[in-house]
Amino acid sequence: MKQSKLGARQLAVAAMLTAIVVVLQVVANFIQPVPGVSISLVLLPIVVGAALLGPWAGAWLGLAFAVTVLVSGGATAFFPISMGGTLITVIVKGVLAGYCAGLVYRLLEHKNQYLAIICAAIVCPCVNTGLFLVGCRLFFWPTITQWGQAAGFENAAAYAFLGLAGVNFLVELAINVLLAPVILRLVNLGRKS
Repeated sequence: MKQSKLGARQLAVAAMLTAIVVVLQVVANFIQPVPGVSISLVLLPIVVGAALLGPWAGAWLGLAFAVTVLVSGGATAFFPISMGGTLITVIVKGVLAGYCAGLVYRLLEHKNQYLAIICAAIVCPCVNTGLFLVGCRLFFWPTITQWGQAAGFENAAAYAFLGLAGVNFLVELAINVLLAPVILRLVNLGRKS
């Protein structure tokens, strides 16, 4: 009997975090503090879910993030270039960012819970941005090269790192690391209730 209650509670937490992921991503599509720079807070609930519920819940939340990006227009610039490449890149980066955050947390939580949450909070945006850049190289490189030249960059790699991913990544990483104590507190509260 206790097993089904735990499963129901985990399902409810996953559903709540999924709703938060969707709302945060939709808001991020419309609010850009700097033109052309979309800062997403969506990685925070992904890390919370991954730490609280495990890697597969992190993967689910990453999938919810990816589907929301695709449905809400967050990847519209890439669809005309390669629809398949866009789908693969967005879904794989979202799912693996959540899964890897949960895996890292699980591997380290028994040694030091604070270290585990910091590492999970770092891994999530690193995997997300790293796989975005891999997807850019695999599916969109000729267009990335053109965009980079139009923006005044000498090469496509510099544009991909600095123009497309750099600011977003650094801000998302900083937010995750700075809010890691809050994430840990949420995880601990979730485990107590």
